[in-house]
Amino acid sequence: MKQLTGILLIAISAASFGTLAIFGRFLYADGMDTFTMLFLRFGFAALLMLVIQLSRREKFPRGKILLQLIGMGALGYVGQSFSYLTAIRYASAGLVALLLYLYPMFVFILSVIVLHERATWIKIVAIIIALVGTALTVDPAGGQLSGILLAIAAALIYSIYIIVGTDVMKHVSAVQSSLVIFAAAGMVYGILMVFNGVHLPSTNSGWINIFGIVLVATVIPVVAFLAGLERIGPTNAAMLSTLEPVVTVLLAAWIFGERLQSIALFGGSMILIAVIMLTRGEASEIQEPAQKGSFS
Repeated sequence: MKQLTGILLIAISAASFGTLAIFGRFLYADGMDTFTMLFLRFGFAALLMLVIQLSRREKFPRGKILLQLIGMGALGYVGQSFSYLTAIRYASAGLVALLLYLYPMFVFILSVIVLHERATWIKIVAIIIALVGTALTVDPAGGQLSGILLAIAAALIYSIYIIVGTDVMKHVSAVQSSLVIFAAAGMVYGILMVFNGVHLPSTNSGWINIFGIVLVATVIPVVAFLAGLERIGPTNAAMLSTLEPVVTVLLAAWIFGERLQSIALFGGSMILIAVIMLTRGEASEIQEPAQKGSFS
């Protein structure tokens, strides 16, 4: 039951994260810049998590765990998002998105080396299928070497974030961890915003989209991801997150009327097949110990 709950949480996280590009597109059209948008995103998310934590009467993290959470926000989230957004300036969005989704492979490798996670053939095959499916879904094109390297850096930073989070989530709740991560990222982007200039939404719809990016594309997916990460481990969580580009492509087609090409639909199907493979593999691993125990 714990494994299945974790799978559902990561699927919710991926679907919610898939709305980020949609809200971002609306906010850019409203005149906002990246630093102001991300400051408001993480700043308001931190305030919301503070209210939730106080209502739950949970203690604030301390010591080593607090420092690790600050690092996850100030270095992990900021480093990943900065590298990603800068990479788009030097390479196509499709290529950058594809290279970012190298992170399930990086997570798998780091999990085996650092966390001594068991490598199974079903995980290896599922990762390969999902990577190919992502390539077809995002329709990659060319780019400069600097953009390619920045995109790979974003994938590697996010992989390290997940590995660190795997250990941290053994000691804190998803609410406690999310509060510190959001606050740390918000402070960094607040400093960058001051130097770059403040560009707030110019319309009421802009502020509505800010509310959407905070709740739907930040609080829900991050809390769900951290809660799911603790239940199913880093490789499975990273693998299931490949649902995100499928959601983004479908939403873009629905809201902006972007045409869905057959190859993108095929790529999305491959990602879903990989997720089903992984889900069935997890179910088999759950049943196998139970069957062994019944004969002991």
